[in-house]
Amino acid sequence: MTKPMPEPWPADRLVAQLGRWSAARGPLHLLLADRLRRLIDSGQLPPYAALPPDRVLAGLLAVGRSTVVAAYDHLRQEGKLERHQGRGTWVAPAVLSGLRPAAVTGSNPLFVNYLEPIEGVLSLACTAPAGVPPELTEAYQRAIARLPQVTGEGIGYHPLGHPELREGLAGRYTRRGVPTTPEQILVTTGGQQALSLISQLFLSPGDEVLVQTPTYPGALELFRAAAAVLRTAPAGVDGWAAALAGSRPRLAYLNPTHHNPTGHTLSALARRRIVETAAAQGLPLIDDTVLNGLSFEDGEPPDLAAFARPGAVLTVGSMTKTVWGGVRTGWIRAAEADIGQLARLKALHDLGSPVLEQLAAVELLPHLDDIAARRGKELRRRHDLTCSLLTDLLPGWEFEPVRGGQCLWVRLPAGDASAFAQLALRHGVSLLPGTALDAGGGSTDRLRIPFTAPTAELREGLHRAAEAWTAYRRTGDTAPAAVHALVV
Repeated sequence: MTKPMPEPWPADRLVAQLGRWSAARGPLHLLLADRLRRLIDSGQLPPYAALPPDRVLAGLLAVGRSTVVAAYDHLRQEGKLERHQGRGTWVAPAVLSGLRPAAVTGSNPLFVNYLEPIEGVLSLACTAPAGVPPELTEAYQRAIARLPQVTGEGIGYHPLGHPELREGLAGRYTRRGVPTTPEQILVTTGGQQALSLISQLFLSPGDEVLVQTPTYPGALELFRAAAAVLRTAPAGVDGWAAALAGSRPRLAYLNPTHHNPTGHTLSALARRRIVETAAAQGLPLIDDTVLNGLSFEDGEPPDLAAFARPGAVLTVGSMTKTVWGGVRTGWIRAAEADIGQLARLKALHDLGSPVLEQLAAVELLPHLDDIAARRGKELRRRHDLTCSLLTDLLPGWEFEPVRGGQCLWVRLPAGDASAFAQLALRHGVSLLPGTALDAGGGSTDRLRIPFTAPTAELREGLHRAAEAWTAYRRTGDTAPAAVHALVV
């Protein structure tokens, strides 16, 4: 029987799978070996996956080559890896003890790896808001009191969403100039599930999806999971027109208000032109509005649906960013026919979102604007503090202040952001490199810096980042970007 040949495993994908491997205590080569062992045992690194050369991986992880060599040799002695001079290093053909390799990870596992907290590491990687507003506790108390009356003898399944919440959301859109009926609303378990359901309904393997570059990494992961081909376009109108020339995408995704990660907001005129350009090609648009309401100033442009014919835009909303990350209540506003198909997909997943949480959302709706306005004022204070700290502690880093949202898009003066983020972990701060948000493989010199954390954590986190940057520059190795270019 012919022995399979090792197949190259992309270095950038491996770095993403490794995640925050160096955040624990202990010798670096043992920490790296432990994380690689877990990836192998779970099937995320399948048999015969050829790992990057020592020097390439060392450059991307901002460690010495000896660290990678020692980690590889440690796993070779355990029988997890095979190494041969001149032929490289690959995963040994051992029996898998965990998950099937084809079903465990997308091409950018950074998205998941950066959600869980790690003891001793401050996170400047996740944009989830900190703190539970008092209205949330009160909303749950009222929802619990109403639960027996509202549910009666019912079984509690509402695949489309609880009627009260759907009616409340439809009324909210209508009052904002986008006439909507409850039949056009599907309640989802957060905005992420909303994007997931849309991907499943609209995309088949090989379909093209047009995305801004950079953009929200959770959306990119879903489109990759659907085996779609990602086409990128700058956020501006001209970039979209050029990207559509000679191309027929199946779907387009935008977050035009307080864009994640740049913070920019498209004007009403730009939105109208993008909608018109898409309509000329019959291209459905996803309008991700989860950051709506987080403006530092009064007023925001209308949703894309306000400029579109009925059914041309699928609007995704959520309470996650305005209220709290633990409120997993989201929704889709779309054509009634699409909502019906999306509801069938959702029913296959979970039969419907939790009723108690939906009733709490009903109680929150009248207060949502006030909560968002208060959150926006607090975010502005943290934004100004973050800008001041970056200017004082890291004067070579470039960024533009924003007028709303949750993050800054920061350019490093030298080096590779992914490699620096690896080193920053060893100084106790977690940072998200720009490559995680760029479907085109660019933004290697960028970091997304959120200002959602409490002020004390922002101060300490940026001080740790400054210490890490000093160490990174001291090594004189601020050119891993050249290594990165070899493997992307």
